[in-house]
Amino acid sequence: MQIVKAIWDFFQYQILGMRWLDGLIAGGLSAMGLDTSTRLVGSIEFFLYDVIKITILLCLLIFLISYIQSYFPPERSKKILGRFHGVWANCVSALLGTVTPFCSCSSIPLFIGFTSAGLPVGVTFSFLISSPMVDLGSLLLLTSIFGAEVAVIYVVVGLVIAVVGGTVIEKLHMEKYVESFILTAGSVDIESPDLTKKDRLIYAKDQMLTTFRKVFPYILIGVGIGAIIHNWIPEEWVSLVLGSNNPFGVILATLIGVPMYADIFGTIPIAEALLYKGAQLGTILSFMMAVTTLSLPSMIMLRKAVKPKLLALFIVICTVGIIMVGYFFNAIQGFII
Repeated sequence: MQIVKAIWDFFQYQILGMRWLDGLIAGGLSAMGLDTSTRLVGSIEFFLYDVIKITILLCLLIFLISYIQSYFPPERSKKILGRFHGVWANCVSALLGTVTPFCSCSSIPLFIGFTSAGLPVGVTFSFLISSPMVDLGSLLLLTSIFGAEVAVIYVVVGLVIAVVGGTVIEKLHMEKYVESFILTAGSVDIESPDLTKKDRLIYAKDQMLTTFRKVFPYILIGVGIGAIIHNWIPEEWVSLVLGSNNPFGVILATLIGVPMYADIFGTIPIAEALLYKGAQLGTILSFMMAVTTLSLPSMIMLRKAVKPKLLALFIVICTVGIIMVGYFFNAIQGFII
C-alpha cells in the first residue's frame, strides 16, 4: 500500500504538480544572485513556475482531449443523445460535455447546433452547463493542486448540477423561450467522413494551437493575479473575506467570479494562491465554477440564442448550484484536505 501511495504522490506532485520545476526555477533565480525570499523575486518565481506548468499541461491536455473529441463530431453526438430519453439523456449529455472545449463561449455554438438539430432543450442545457464547468482537463488540473479526492468530487457535483439543471428546464417546458430562428434552423444530418489517425492527429494539433493562442493571454492574467495574491496580499485579509469566519464568503466569491472571463487554466493559479493564503476550499471552487460557467461574455452570447426568461432561469440554476457546492466543500474540507 505504501508503494502505491508513493507512486500516486509522485504522479500528483512531480508529474501533474511539477514541483521539480519550481525547484529548478528557484535554483536558477538564486544562481543569478536573486533572493527568492523577497516579495518581488517570489512573485517572479511564482509567475514563471505557474505559466510554464500550466502551458505544458494546457498543450498536452488540449491535444489529448481534442483527439478524443475527433470521435464525437456534432452529428455523431446528436445520434448518441437521440438514443436516450428522460434523465438518462441529460446524464449522457452532461458526460459528452466533458470532452468538449474548455470555455463557455466555445460551448455555446455547439449548444445552438444541438438545439437546432431538434434535441430537447433540457438535454442541450445539461451539455451547456457541464461543458465549461467539468472536463477532463479540470480533473487533472485540480488533482495537481488539491488532490484526487477534491478533483473527483468536484467533477461529480458538477455533473449533478448539469443533470439537475437540464432536468428542471425540461420539466418546466422552456422550449418556447428559445429564439425562433434556432428552432427553425434545422441541421444537415450527414455522417461525418471517417478520419484517419493522421487526420485526427492534425486536428488535435490545430485545436491545441488555436486554443492556446486564445487562452494564453488569460493564463498570463490569471497567473499575474495569483502572484500578487500569493506574495503581496496579507494572509489575514484573504482569511477575513474568504475564510471560515465569513459565512457569506461563498456567495461573495460566486458574485465576484460571474463578470470575469476565463477558463479552468486561467483560474487555477488564482485558486492556488487563495488556498495558500487561507481561503476555504468551497469558496475557491465556487469562484472557479462561476468564472468558467457564468462569465459575462458567454451570457451575452447565450442571450442571442434564448429569451430573457430562460437565460435568467439558467443563471439562477447555475448560481444556486454553485453556492450549494461551495458550502458543501467547506463543510467537508477537514475530511478531504
